[in-house]
Amino acid sequence: MSEYRMPSLGADMKDGLLVEWYVQPGSALHRGQVIALVDTHKGAIEIEVFEDGVLEEILVPPGERVPVGAVMARIASGTDAAVAASAPAAAAAERATSAAPTAEPAAPPVAAGPPAPAAPAPAPAGGPSFREPPILRGSGPGGAVTIDDVRAARATRPDGAAPVEPVRESRPRASPVARRIAETLGIDLGTVRGTGARGTIVRADVERAAGERRAVPPQTPPASAAAPPPEPAGAAAPAFTSSMREAIAAAVSRSAREIPHYFLATDVSMARALAWLARINEGRPSSELLLPAALQIRAVALALREFPDFNGFWIDGALRPAAGVHVGIAVSLRGGGLVVPAIHDADRMQPDELMHALSDVVSRARTGRLRGSEVADGTITVTSVGERGVETVFGIIYPPQVALIGFGRITERPWAEGGMVGARPVVTITLAADHRASDGHRGGLFLSAIARRLSEPEAP
Repeated sequence: MSEYRMPSLGADMKDGLLVEWYVQPGSALHRGQVIALVDTHKGAIEIEVFEDGVLEEILVPPGERVPVGAVMARIASGTDAAVAASAPAAAAAERATSAAPTAEPAAPPVAAGPPAPAAPAPAPAGGPSFREPPILRGSGPGGAVTIDDVRAARATRPDGAAPVEPVRESRPRASPVARRIAETLGIDLGTVRGTGARGTIVRADVERAAGERRAVPPQTPPASAAAPPPEPAGAAAPAFTSSMREAIAAAVSRSAREIPHYFLATDVSMARALAWLARINEGRPSSELLLPAALQIRAVALALREFPDFNGFWIDGALRPAAGVHVGIAVSLRGGGLVVPAIHDADRMQPDELMHALSDVVSRARTGRLRGSEVADGTITVTSVGERGVETVFGIIYPPQVALIGFGRITERPWAEGGMVGARPVVTITLAADHRASDGHRGGLFLSAIARRLSEPEAP
């Protein structure tokens, strides 16, 4: 028997709001399976289970705020799992047996007599009626009756009369953060399409609906209607944005206070990398194009094989190198704020695989469909501000990580090579590192390894 606890989805997370369980007691669980939806300041995150077994008991109902590390459920494994899995079926069999009528002994034959009296006439209309309650056949795990079973039973009257109006949910399914945003922005959730798990409306859905509403040109109001006043410049940010900003500020403040940072930077010619990309992308549709970001992430991941002291965590006064290279990508959210999902085992991926993984994780980050392991497992962070037109970025380490790599915009600059000066596409790479885990000498070698990998894009 083991306990499933609320996972930490980042160093700045203290608790999360349990939105929904995707499994019920008696369900078979497999390592990596998504079992619940949790709402945090980073948005709605799907959390996974990390072992095989059977869910024996749920200890926290939806709607409760759960501290990190608190027990949420119990999971049976091995022999206990077999017992737990059979329990719902055994309970259903016991209910069926107890509900079955007891067989009566056969009555002895009797001589034919007068006909039996007729059955009593039915009660007059409007009089009392006594019926056995209908038996619901559950479609849930182990025969459990679900809300859908109840709705289906209520949709047809017991006497065979016309179906009645089915029971409808009083309000759309939405995460608490999405509800707060909708209330702040005046969005009717009934008009919003949910893209979260099981159609749940998440923060990104509300933000999209708000953006679509702003994009519609305002209609000229009738003479009797008063036009709403324009939103003043510098209006306060929505509550959800303020919440995320506060969490980011807390994490950055802790990092700046506790981690002795040092910073290094180097310029790298991207001429060979861009020429290689041009050859690879020739004839490809736009949906399959490789971007420089894929080569940059791969260069960082491969360099970390040579310098594992930048790939890990500072915990309890010591460096703990990570078992895998899980590169966290800083993604800015459309409604404001930042989230850093990780691409797992990035050092084992080819450029095309990395490009697909990058597009996928960015898309899901901006629609609120990230998994807990993607948010919590990053072993180093990569941030790129090139699309914002910035040439250099010096980031702050995300604890308990020990390093952060920044990429600026690729720009044409004077470049001396082979005794000749010419214009070359150049990018500035920066390193923010924890002086407790490494030093400037190692940091310089690490940056040089990244630069070398970018200059050899075709290398395995």
